[in-house]
Amino acid sequence: MPFALLKYGLSSDYPAEVDLPAPKELKPSYDVVIIGGGGHGLATAYYLAKYHGVTNVAVLEKSYLGGGNTARNTAVIRSNYLTSEGVRFYAESVKLFRNLSNEFDFNIMYSERGQLTLAHTDSTVRAFRQRAEVNRHFGGRTEMIDRQQIRELVPALNLDPGHLPVLAGLWHIDGATARHDAVAWGYAKEAAKRGVEIHQLTEVQDFVVENGRVTALKTNRGTVQCGCAVQAIAGYSSLLMNKLGIRAPIHSYPLQAMVTQPFKPFLDPLVSSSALHCYVQQTGRGEVVIGGGSDPYPLYNTRSTLDLKEGLLAHAIEMFPFLANAKLMRQWAGITDMTPDYSPIMGRSPLANYYLDAGWGTWGFKATPICGWTMAELVANGGRTPALIEPFALERFSTFRQVNEMGATAASH
Repeated sequence: MPFALLKYGLSSDYPAEVDLPAPKELKPSYDVVIIGGGGHGLATAYYLAKYHGVTNVAVLEKSYLGGGNTARNTAVIRSNYLTSEGVRFYAESVKLFRNLSNEFDFNIMYSERGQLTLAHTDSTVRAFRQRAEVNRHFGGRTEMIDRQQIRELVPALNLDPGHLPVLAGLWHIDGATARHDAVAWGYAKEAAKRGVEIHQLTEVQDFVVENGRVTALKTNRGTVQCGCAVQAIAGYSSLLMNKLGIRAPIHSYPLQAMVTQPFKPFLDPLVSSSALHCYVQQTGRGEVVIGGGSDPYPLYNTRSTLDLKEGLLAHAIEMFPFLANAKLMRQWAGITDMTPDYSPIMGRSPLANYYLDAGWGTWGFKATPICGWTMAELVANGGRTPALIEPFALERFSTFRQVNEMGATAASH
């Protein structure tokens, strides 16, 4: 048997599936160029190829696939937002996430665990009641629960941290996690199978604009012409938009998180507290993930800092006191592109054939499937905006029709 395996492994006919083709030269032109090889860009390419038959597509990534915010988040999936527009949008994303492993024939490790958000004041309890009603009305599974129900869900949780006793909780049944790099690779391999070209280490440095259209993109590997372009570069969104003269109220901030040593399973739901500015979850490997709000100053840097670590761990210990004895294993940061109303910017830009996927703040990973689906529909239909993303148009800031999701996150920003 060992000799047969060795012979099989060394055979030139070894039938291993290659997820991505070998690197190749850029073609002179493409129908669609997608800037950014993270989850959103790859999802857009996949849905364009599979459901719209648009395969002359190039995804340009300045680093490696999924190496930006896709690899630097805490992999939370949920739809318990504040506005009807937000709930409808993210509820559709949850539905798509549930079937991705089957669609890719590739395990993204989707795990529906529920999310518990703690209320420490009477005003928060009232706000959560309204939020639960909005969620139920627009397709999310969310309800209010009391202290006894919280104690049964999370026995290890301290219900009386300092001067902020837990009064109630918002229980979001649809809360889940998935393996973030598996999501990116699943979209990448399925897009590549359908003819999409994926070019890593290819940075877009400038544009050629003629008559209000982007006709070509200048990269570190040469210039390519395009029928249209889609921008999906998360925290660096405003930098490329500035090159095109597109004004948008985006400011980028680092967002940090960390993990402890692994423990035996003790925490199934995702637990968060906006009063303590902290959320905690346990991974399938037993590590405890701890995250909070963005850094208080704009910066394009994915470094970690001691001051945030100290403050965040203090709040995590208030929620789960035994973590005081845990060893911290890793700490990292992403770059979040925040808008004034904490909602994304999706759809058309002032340039006729340049489409925006920006302003995601801390919501980007959980929107990956529905963002790809709607951006692909936008491109394939020649710029006709899908109804689901009409509220997120750039023009809302000049017409004062913001979609206010401030406070929808587990930790304030």
